[in-house]
Amino acid sequence: MKITIIDYGAGNVQSVLFALERLGYQATVTDDPDKIKKADKVIFPGVGEASSAMQMIYNKKLDTIIPALTQPVLGICLGMQLLCKSSEEGNSKGIGIFDIDIKRFTNQLKVPQMGWNTITNLKSELFNGIKEEEYMYLVHSFYAPLNENCIATTNYGINYATAIQKNNFYGVQFHPEKSGKAGELIVKNFLEL
Repeated sequence: MKITIIDYGAGNVQSVLFALERLGYQATVTDDPDKIKKADKVIFPGVGEASSAMQMIYNKKLDTIIPALTQPVLGICLGMQLLCKSSEEGNSKGIGIFDIDIKRFTNQLKVPQMGWNTITNLKSELFNGIKEEEYMYLVHSFYAPLNENCIATTNYGINYATAIQKNNFYGVQFHPEKSGKAGELIVKNFLEL
């Protein structure tokens, strides 16, 4: 199986590679459109700030490549947010696969949310073998509101979409690659889609 991790300069690529290796898989890290298109599975990680990350995506012309992908694609953290229509972070436009506007947590909450929190209302084969209220590791100040594409929720002052899916595109706000055995199972489930 050919697994490609999209390299656009804002990814937590190393920890994703380690998670794949622990599961017995190798991946190619690339921004080459042909290699991305030919992959069986594509992982779109992200750590950082939305508007500067989108600028790097535009510079590499990945904003036209990513929406055209037909194989399973997994956006992680900022990668998930960039698959959405827009983000309040830097008032940036997203890739637009999901018709979702990413919002900032209110100042009444400690921002960023950092650490372990539970996922509930699991509705996808991505969560095969994962129990309700399983803990995942999160670090983020912005979130996807509940929406029709929501396949898992988390509560942090409010309930929000911690995982989304539309056709072959999946997104998780949490870091499965840093979430122990349960997180690794989610990565394995994605690779087996």
